Amino acid sequence: MRIVLVGPPGAGKGTQAHLLAKTLSIPHISTGDLFRANIGQGTELGKAAKSYMDAGQLVPDEVTIGMAKDRMAQADAAQGFLLDGFPRNLAQAEALDGILAEWGIKLDGVLDLEVPEDEVVKRIAGRRLCRNDGSHVYHVDYNAPAVEGVCDECGGELYQRADDTESTVRNRLDVYHTETEPIIAYYQAQGVVSTISALGKVNEVTDRAIEALKSDSSAG
Repeated sequence: MRIVLVGPPGAGKGTQAHLLAKTLSIPHISTGDLFRANIGQGTELGKAAKSYMDAGQLVPDEVTIGMAKDRMAQADAAQGFLLDGFPRNLAQAEALDGILAEWGIKLDGVLDLEVPEDEVVKRIAGRRLCRNDGSHVYHVDYNAPAVEGVCDECGGELYQRADDTESTVRNRLDVYHTETEPIIAYYQAQGVVSTISALGKVNEVTDRAIEALKSDSSAG
């Protein structure tokens, strides 16, 4: 299956992408991983991306598209892939369609993770990380530590990332609504979008996504 996962920040895309890719036995291709891999390996696209990032500029669409195309062309993606964070805007969605048409394939589905805006703010603004080990993550409401401000695992200080404040989250949501949300309508016109609620337990959301993909494939 060839799937695009879309949703606002805080919808749980990364978690769901990992679980869905594992369940469907297809590679999870995230924009973050693409950038890290290309920059780490010193590819031409990686060097180009780094030059923009070092200058504090956005990486142009053509660089991101080039990285995604190279990754989708790798052997492990021959039978399918799950795209997470790409396409990010209409130009990238149109470019993806062009790439797939060139290869004689098409998307099987676009999963739109839906979550109320206030819930997004609550999820992200309530997040706390351990200064000693960033993999120890807590939430003031959903996964509070035994002692406020102290990591259960190592006793390290818990802190809120600068970009996890409510004002920053709402700015990120504005960017999502402006740049990324239009691709949902674009794909709806193609009849490939399944919108599912991203509320509830992680496994419940995964089950909804799998059911939606099954329905799409049977209908197609």
